[in-house]
Amino acid sequence: MELDMTKGSPSKLITKFIIPIIIGNIFQQLYSMVDTIIVGRFVGVDALAAVGATGSVSFLILGFTQGLTTGFTVLTAQRFGAGDREGMRKSIGSAAILSVIVTIVMTAVSMASMDRLLRVMNTPEDIFDMTKEYIMIICAGIFTQVLYNLVSSILRALGNSKTPLYFLIGSSLGNILMDMIFVIV
Repeated sequence: MELDMTKGSPSKLITKFIIPIIIGNIFQQLYSMVDTIIVGRFVGVDALAAVGATGSVSFLILGFTQGLTTGFTVLTAQRFGAGDREGMRKSIGSAAILSVIVTIVMTAVSMASMDRLLRVMNTPEDIFDMTKEYIMIICAGIFTQVLYNLVSSILRALGNSKTPLYFLIGSSLGNILMDMIFVIV
């Protein structure tokens, strides 16, 4: 479902493109809010504090991967707009290779330095182990974030902002369901 953003009314095209992205941001906030509620109510105050203590580190890692994968696909969008299918395929291949390399490096560096980073951040000792366990799970899943963000960025580079929204809605609802099963139960 490609959207040629070079033809038509710019304001209508931009609006049609951006609305799914805004809805996706709302769903991301929804599942973060539900995570917080479930952890706070069913696991306890210390667990909630541990999750909160990882917020800035988690945001740094995931924000970096999102920015990186979006940057990797700028050339894809340019090639798509120019009608250069071969150049587009090459840029997607390069983005995939770079994403794999970055994922491996980020996962290794994040996991190896997390203990030191949490100590520099003065993470309280009573929640240190829970905080480290939680952020290590996030670090182990960096590849899933990179994969989602890369595919979403490629689709958006082709003018398709709806398909990433559908995946985000599905994963948000899946996350809420798994929270209920694995945390509450």
